[in-house]
Amino acid sequence: MSRPGPIQAPSRRAGTSRPRLRAGRPSWRGSRPDDLRPLAGLTIRPPPPIFPRRCTAGGSIVFSLEGRRAFVTGASGLLGGHFARVLHGAGAEVVLAARRIEACEALAAELGSRASAVRLDVQDEASIAAALDGPVCDILVNNAGIAATRPFLEQTAEDWDQVVDVNLRGAFFVAQAAAKRMAAARSGGSIINIASILGLRVISGVAGYTSAKAGLIQLTRQMAVELARHSIRVNAIAPGYVASDLNAEFFASEGGQAMIRRIPQRRLGRPEDLDGALLLLASAAGAHMTGSVITVDGGHSINPI
Repeated sequence: MSRPGPIQAPSRRAGTSRPRLRAGRPSWRGSRPDDLRPLAGLTIRPPPPIFPRRCTAGGSIVFSLEGRRAFVTGASGLLGGHFARVLHGAGAEVVLAARRIEACEALAAELGSRASAVRLDVQDEASIAAALDGPVCDILVNNAGIAATRPFLEQTAEDWDQVVDVNLRGAFFVAQAAAKRMAAARSGGSIINIASILGLRVISGVAGYTSAKAGLIQLTRQMAVELARHSIRVNAIAPGYVASDLNAEFFASEGGQAMIRRIPQRRLGRPEDLDGALLLLASAAGAHMTGSVITVDGGHSINPI
């Protein structure tokens, strides 16, 4: 058996030249893409850190909201109440706002110190002004929302107006009122709009809802551009379907189970699945994020059609 000969260096092909090094910046002039080779002596720098260097002794990112004041709309519902708990648990003073004041008061009493409740109807500008009266909030979670399920050809003006008024118009005026106070106080802040994957995709029977959530996503970007000079960050979270008492019957049905099978992670979301995105956007860990839309849906919105 013959022994393998020495490995020969590849010869240069006619018409090509070796990459030339210049001080401070490499040059690949004369090389074609298939001729690219690592440059001798080139220092490969590690990528920059993904998160700001605000770490605890254990190395975890600090999402502390101590000394911050958060205002959560739609706090009487499943997600709104959960958001209030999470922000409170991170150290924030929390104001729970909704039309169903009794539910907010019960949760505020459960949370104890640093929690209070106010009545809020996002369709009423006077109610918005009254609810926000007091110390300026640092964090606004624009969560209030409703849905009306009806085929497009059967939707009424009342259906459309109510869904768009709450989900888009209401979100606009709550955010505007909060942002005016933040700007006047020169305190900066973070506004988090709770959108939906249905602002990015569509499904039959909820034309008003999908239109309003798509509008909320675009409003998020518009606000981010205009409010950046006031040090106000504006971002959105687009949740997928979250399991609740309201949709339990549907998702137990054959059609609901088929929908779950189309989710790459093969399950519905849980309120706690949104905790990471919420705390990132509310805290200093997301200081360089504005105009972003974070999708939290188990891959549902990217599943091939």
